[in-house]
Amino acid sequence: MINIRVFLITILIWCSATISFAAPYAAIVIDADTGKVLHSESANTRLHPAGLTKLATLYAAFEAVETREVDLDAKVRVSLKAASEELAALGMREGQRVSIRDLIRATAIKGANDTSTTLAEAISGSEQAFTKRLDETAKKLGLSRSTFKNAHGLTEKGHLSTASDMAFLMQAIADDFPRYLFILGRINHSAAGKKITHSARRLLKGYKGAVAANTGYTRAAGFNGVLLAEKENERIITVVIGGKSTTTMIA
Repeated sequence: MINIRVFLITILIWCSATISFAAPYAAIVIDADTGKVLHSESANTRLHPAGLTKLATLYAAFEAVETREVDLDAKVRVSLKAASEELAALGMREGQRVSIRDLIRATAIKGANDTSTTLAEAISGSEQAFTKRLDETAKKLGLSRSTFKNAHGLTEKGHLSTASDMAFLMQAIADDFPRYLFILGRINHSAAGKKITHSARRLLKGYKGAVAANTGYTRAAGFNGVLLAEKENERIITVVIGGKSTTTMIA
């Protein structure tokens, strides 16, 4: 059986060093099979989700693949907007053609912003249209406190979610698209000819039973993380928003 206290402490240690700016903090732990809340702290407070936004982008991408709106092997053109995205990026060039499969890999594993935007444009024609799809998806899933303004999670007015919504979004991915869940747990892979490493590799390697994870950071959000772990047929999802680590989410 998963020790909830140990599980949560593990995540808190993962996001626990001191930095000069403290973002608002929230956390939640849920049973991934029943949705029962096992721990909650400010879990319904609307905060900046940062890179956890990519869980919503990935849910929409998996849905688009399953409904044959897009094909995993189809190659799409990288726009100037996507190629110009800041911070974490695969490093694509404007005009480059990249497969949907590789865009999903880099978004899920590396947490790349340029691939997130390219996915959005490939699925909905523009990032603006895609964010409307994300809002509709959130409403469908009962994530009533989430509103999206972009596909990657960089800080933008009105782009907000909660620890609770992110936990149940991870649960929705696990329930609705179980055959894609593994990609969120791959520590090393490749995309568009480049080697990529999971942004939460230390957590995935260090916590026995870790299945899938997603991370994100902006100054407004702090260090955010989602982890799904499994032991003895028990699955638990934890979310931390506003963690303060400057070291444990890199290299």
